[in-house]
Amino acid sequence: MSSLNDKTDAARAFSVGIDLGTTHTALACLELARDQDVRSTPGTFAIPQLVQSGEVAARALLPSFLYFPHASEKTPGALALPWDADNSLAIGAWARDRGALTPARLVSSAKSWLSHPTLDRRSDFLPLGAPDDVPRISPLTASARYLEHLKAAWNHEVARGDPSRALENQVLTLTVPASFDAVARALTVEAARMAGLNDIALLEEPQAALYAWVEALGDRWRKEVSVGDLILVCDVGGGTTDFSLIAVVEQEGDLALSRVAVGDHILLGGDNMDLALAIRLQQDLVRRGKKLDRWQLIALTHGARVAKERLFADRGLDRVPITVPSRGSSLIGGALSVDLTREALNQTLVEGFFPEVAIDAVPNAPRRMGLTTIGLPYAADAAITRHLAAFLTRHARAADKLDLPARAKGQSFLHPTAVLFNGGVMKAGELKNRVMALLDTWVRADGGQSPRELPEGELDLAVAQGAAVFGRVRQGQGIRIRGGTARAYYVGIETAMPAVPGMPPPCKALCLAPMGMEEGTSAELPEDNLGVVVGEPAQFRLFGSTVRRNDKVGTVVEDFEDELDELPPVEATLPVADGMGQGDVVPVHLRAHVTEIGTLELACVGMKGQSWQLEFDLRANEQALDAEILDGEVCDGDILDAEIIDDEADAGEEA
Repeated sequence: MSSLNDKTDAARAFSVGIDLGTTHTALACLELARDQDVRSTPGTFAIPQLVQSGEVAARALLPSFLYFPHASEKTPGALALPWDADNSLAIGAWARDRGALTPARLVSSAKSWLSHPTLDRRSDFLPLGAPDDVPRISPLTASARYLEHLKAAWNHEVARGDPSRALENQVLTLTVPASFDAVARALTVEAARMAGLNDIALLEEPQAALYAWVEALGDRWRKEVSVGDLILVCDVGGGTTDFSLIAVVEQEGDLALSRVAVGDHILLGGDNMDLALAIRLQQDLVRRGKKLDRWQLIALTHGARVAKERLFADRGLDRVPITVPSRGSSLIGGALSVDLTREALNQTLVEGFFPEVAIDAVPNAPRRMGLTTIGLPYAADAAITRHLAAFLTRHARAADKLDLPARAKGQSFLHPTAVLFNGGVMKAGELKNRVMALLDTWVRADGGQSPRELPEGELDLAVAQGAAVFGRVRQGQGIRIRGGTARAYYVGIETAMPAVPGMPPPCKALCLAPMGMEEGTSAELPEDNLGVVVGEPAQFRLFGSTVRRNDKVGTVVEDFEDELDELPPVEATLPVADGMGQGDVVPVHLRAHVTEIGTLELACVGMKGQSWQLEFDLRANEQALDAEILDGEVCDGDILDAEIIDDEADAGEEA
């Protein structure tokens, strides 16, 4: 894999892919040759970062950790970066390592917090539970800081004062989990804009991994798969698990790839495994009469991660020692040492996170307590294989609506014919072998043929590399995976009926954007006697579905409890235009638009040309949306509240 840190040819522009991960961030890039017959391959940008106090080194991965140093750690030059001598915080390897010893000053899992469904992700609350003398930062700002670090490092190493080579002036692709909803995607874009990266495209991580695979094989990828194949992308990273299914189809006489299913966003990954190992080791210490406090457990978790990676990387090792520093003689007289053995590793991770289960298994959902601490919505069941079984079974119910061969119809679950692994966790051969063996058991018992594992590249870097390839595909070079929206989106419509005590009017769901609707496209919904309430607060309910695949724009769903997931409702007061009164119901028809970044916009178009454009405010702590009247101005794409465009000349423009 080539490195582009030393390139100085200002005549070329780059396609840059950024994997803003939960535990690691990576950047890959390729040169966009002016001669389209000349193609470069993705190179890894080694990211300069603090690796020790006062020491900067370039590494392929930037750990997604931010550390607020104590005043005693801010000695002259201790935090200096080549582009910022006055730097006051740490991002990257030293931040992660130092923060493991002082977790109250460490920000981690910003990406997971960014997708939290109920908290205000613009609010400064990280590090969670930190003392008053530690600065606080929002998940949004933390994500922006990681991107700012990438930008500054690139511009220092590659651009070197040449604006044409600055990161913000390249073809930029930023990856997100396929399961990210519209809110999380929009926040990711906002974080990029805060970092000065204003012109980006979003790409789903499983698709990025597949782009990297296609690029690595060249034309040979067509020999690895054939029409009718169903590729399972199994992506287990530091903080999340994502599943996607991508079908190999025929398009104009050639092979093409089409995403057909996306799983839920599961907060379950390598971080859970490290904690499980630490708890097991803690129990060993307790049996020896040793007591650990909360901070020492976090340090033990960090040590378990390092030991785990060494054991998986070196089959010749049987055990790795871990040392936990003392926090005072009142607890422990000195540093503690404990060994992580291979037997404990396999029992905890293989059997604990990848147990052998039946295909009809579903994730356990234990009854929750009424009161809980505020935190991330982690998966309740740590068994990744149960989540995989539920994913394959759930989407089998929609197999007749997919672009799949006839043999897939009537199966009790969807049979992957090939598996592409992604994510740092899946570098472990023991874990991959368990997944492949279990899939083989499931498929063969259901009358299918054993799936095969597709050769993968660098699992830590594949997403960033695939994103860089996608930037070139956007320029018209290479195969494009058909995807569109990962969900179908619906808006709630209240049904008119006589009042009944204690019973609200029934709600039905109207499909605004079917699954797979391409980015940058709009859809005009059929006329259906709809009206919008103006001049007073009204609630807008939005739903999503990953299983209803044959719905079209305008499809009405009346019984949707099992197939639609409701997104947080929003209240908005739509402005009153001339001739309207407060509380009037104005006849409208709807126009939906999927933006280039995969978010959804909705316009309510009145009979006289007025257009109320709705974008859902992302500030979760605000219960209502403000509204304003624009005199013929179309919104500029920023996150707005609610608008009315009162200009007949603009009525026909896309919202």
